[in-house]
Amino acid sequence: MTKTLSYYPGCSSQATGVHLDTSLKAVMSKVGITFREIDDWNCCGASVGHICSGHVPTLALSGRNLAAARAAGPEDVVTPCAACYLNTHHTNEEIRDKPEVKAEVNEALAEAGKSYDGSLHVRHICEVLVNDVRMDTLKSAVTNPLTGLKVAGWVGCQTVRPFAATERGGKWETYDDPSFLDDFTKACGAEAVPFKGKTKCCGGSVAVISPDKTLHLMKDILDEVKASGADVVSTPCPLCQTNLEMYQPAINQQFGTDFNIPVVFYSQLLAVAMGMDAKADAGLHQHLIPPDAVLSRAK
Repeated sequence: MTKTLSYYPGCSSQATGVHLDTSLKAVMSKVGITFREIDDWNCCGASVGHICSGHVPTLALSGRNLAAARAAGPEDVVTPCAACYLNTHHTNEEIRDKPEVKAEVNEALAEAGKSYDGSLHVRHICEVLVNDVRMDTLKSAVTNPLTGLKVAGWVGCQTVRPFAATERGGKWETYDDPSFLDDFTKACGAEAVPFKGKTKCCGGSVAVISPDKTLHLMKDILDEVKASGADVVSTPCPLCQTNLEMYQPAINQQFGTDFNIPVVFYSQLLAVAMGMDAKADAGLHQHLIPPDAVLSRAK
């Protein structure tokens, strides 16, 4: 298949989640998807926007991105970040379905000479992989199967909630027991280990502000990963990846544990399985905890 999508990378793609952005672009090029990055995109506000700015300013942030995407063409907007997806999809549906919201947002956008009519469709990139690309295409692109690699698929709490089972969300996954991440792992030729903590919360942005309030949440996840016998954790969420990797030393210090578990993105596993370069394409050099079990399988 060949398809062009309007791509909203989100702020993490420029910093802590750069390896998600790098590996995702490499993988999508292999399966016929072309990204057209939204010109001059801005932060969606994530969680902080709702706390500090209020309803309309937060909607206007995503509205500005959507206006820029629509000016470039009618293609669906996709994003790989859970928070970006929640904000952008929510804003799009509010503008689409509620004339009063559309009027408020466009009043704000008019100050910058922009407007948005609500005509686009905002999608999570994992939904595109499941519904459009499909697993058989991913499998057929694998030339370097990750045989013997044991992977704990940690979806996190936001990627599938609350839109994954809705009509406009693509009806691509369940909320409580999602399987897509395990399916990606299997497509790579690796083993998806049973992992009951797949939708547990790491604390999200609270971990960045007050890690002392969230370390126990991450410890619970890591305990279950360790019990599963996994070599690595795979996740689709950039904040989940950052938190679970970055805070392992602090967790070890507070709880007397000895965690040193690599946390990678599903797209990095796919890139390696598709025979691509471990650094230039998969970004495996950009980890605090080196994913040696993946690196040893890279070409």
